[in-house]
Amino acid sequence: MSVLVVKDLKKSFGKTEVLKGVSFTLEEGEVLSIIGSSGSGKTTILRCINQLETPDKGFISVADKVFFNGVIGKDSAEEKRRRQLLVGLVFQDFHLFPQYNVLKNVTLAAELLAAEEKDYKENKKQIHEEIEAKAKELLAKVGLSEKLANYPCELSGGQKQRVSIARALMLEPKVLFFDEPTSALDPELTGEILKVIKSLAEEKITMVIVTHEMSFAKAVSTKVIFMDNGVIAEEGTPEEVFDNPKSERTKAFISKFSD
Repeated sequence: MSVLVVKDLKKSFGKTEVLKGVSFTLEEGEVLSIIGSSGSGKTTILRCINQLETPDKGFISVADKVFFNGVIGKDSAEEKRRRQLLVGLVFQDFHLFPQYNVLKNVTLAAELLAAEEKDYKENKKQIHEEIEAKAKELLAKVGLSEKLANYPCELSGGQKQRVSIARALMLEPKVLFFDEPTSALDPELTGEILKVIKSLAEEKITMVIVTHEMSFAKAVSTKVIFMDNGVIAEEGTPEEVFDNPKSERTKAFISKFSD
């Protein structure tokens, strides 16, 4: 069973039809890169799946949980939040809490969730120790063990993005989404983020990456989608899309990034 299912997804903003019927699936452990020109609908797909935007039509499910079924429902805030725990989103501009240090940025959501559990008061100390240990492990994975006490203002852009990745992993999402994770970084810092994402791919963490880094998408992905004017113009393996594209539109897009 696919961990992510998107069927006939449609979304308009006013009279502008941004998504015109997008469908795809993703299996556990796969890495999907979504490429395409600005305005092609890439980020809107991510925002619809993550419930930051409400689709007009279509179907979305994550780990067999229905996120959207074509009807704008009246789900409670609690139901929506529980669904959102199945997905993690790393934004292009970090969205860290400036008033908290690195460790607290990573532990905060887990601590708030734990506080809602029935046995929280009796086991508070142990729960917080376990959360902190997990956060430190994730921060070590992204190379930030020496920055636990630092605040966002004391970090480089690449370090901030690595904190964002650790924070997204903290709640063990079924699918991890990246929205142009290197677009706010200069070229020197881009490499460190791509290295972290590649290591996650090697661990078979299921990911969807909206990116303009073509060589990276080719290297890390198991599947690539090329979006053009609100539709999927081409879909396939990296070799199929980058080395042997069928669509003339895909060929024209890829050629812009060729040496």
